[in-house]
Amino acid sequence: MIPAQRLKYNQQFSTEKYQSFLNKLESGYPQIPFRVAETPVFVPKALKEKLILAGEEIIKLIKQPNFKALTEKAIPTDWHVPNENEQPHFLTFDFGICKDKSGELTPMLIEMQGFPSLYGFQHHLAKTFKSSFEIDDSVNYFLNGFNEEKYVELLKEVIIGKHRPEEVALMDVDALNQKTAIDFFVTQKLLGIKILALEDIKKVGKQLFYEENGKQIQLKRIYNRLIFDEVADNTEIFKNSFDLRQELDIEWVTHPNWFYRISKYTMPFLKSEFVPETRFLNEVKTIPADLENYVLKPLFSFAGMGVIIDVTGADLTNIKDPENWILQRKVNYEPAVQATDGGVKAEIRMMYLWPDGGEPQLCISLARLSRGKMIGVRYNANFDWVGGTIGFMEE
Repeated sequence: MIPAQRLKYNQQFSTEKYQSFLNKLESGYPQIPFRVAETPVFVPKALKEKLILAGEEIIKLIKQPNFKALTEKAIPTDWHVPNENEQPHFLTFDFGICKDKSGELTPMLIEMQGFPSLYGFQHHLAKTFKSSFEIDDSVNYFLNGFNEEKYVELLKEVIIGKHRPEEVALMDVDALNQKTAIDFFVTQKLLGIKILALEDIKKVGKQLFYEENGKQIQLKRIYNRLIFDEVADNTEIFKNSFDLRQELDIEWVTHPNWFYRISKYTMPFLKSEFVPETRFLNEVKTIPADLENYVLKPLFSFAGMGVIIDVTGADLTNIKDPENWILQRKVNYEPAVQATDGGVKAEIRMMYLWPDGGEPQLCISLARLSRGKMIGVRYNANFDWVGGTIGFMEE
């Protein structure tokens, strides 16, 4: 997207150099099970400014005094967790890169989450790109004046808070075997916190403990990476550990309720040039005449599961719980990233950290490249120049 950067990068690219980059990326870590793209995305200043503005508009809604009331129905009754705090600690907004009516590149919101993303891995990925390829200082993977020192300092403030690192754990169901485990290991290296599977944690009264060297250590704060969708059909797993929905003496980073509050559920409340027309399906009184220009999405799913791209009238009438679906105008991605053999579509995730009592701060990004019908691994099998990457943005 920055022609000079793209030309320079593509001219120096080779399969051997890419493989060397991947080897360096995995050095000291388990093998990465997801595809890392061959290139970063070079984001021009005009597009960066639109991405920042779009994020600010969304945050304005989230900071409204009535936001919790507005999103109370987003939380499924069975998965409501007590002792919710006043703010999420993480905000991530995914934008498809499109063209507007005047032919300029513009972001369009695809998804949003009040849940952690790859805050450790993206930093590691960007550093490895920079040390493996010639990327000059006219572009930066940090945003908002951050550098490595300031970024790690804010990560510590948000995730560890006022506690000692050993009193804080990154938790997932089977943490060490998750696809995103490399992010867990990078985070552990940066912050010194524990990585624990759900079953590593035991409940005594309202307190939570894990064992190390035969000693019981109380957890004060959990960096939660567990998504309820992944355990909805297997709540028996809580019997060997603890149920997150009980009254517990624990601080959540971020509290599980925010996963639902800031999600596809929030999108119908947003009115912006950067947000496609989005309505709850139960509020759609007349089926659009151009239904082929819409996509149907379930509210409570992740990683693109259950999305209906080519919507028919029958699809709409067959939905038994329309209050749990949104009908959204399709976003037409522009193949704006020039690979060595043509254009590739891009999605950029703007990633914020929100310290307790502070303000949300835009720090870093994540990008995904696609040649398939949708962004995502299963839509891009057998392609190259696709997968996860990072945005280097024009200063």
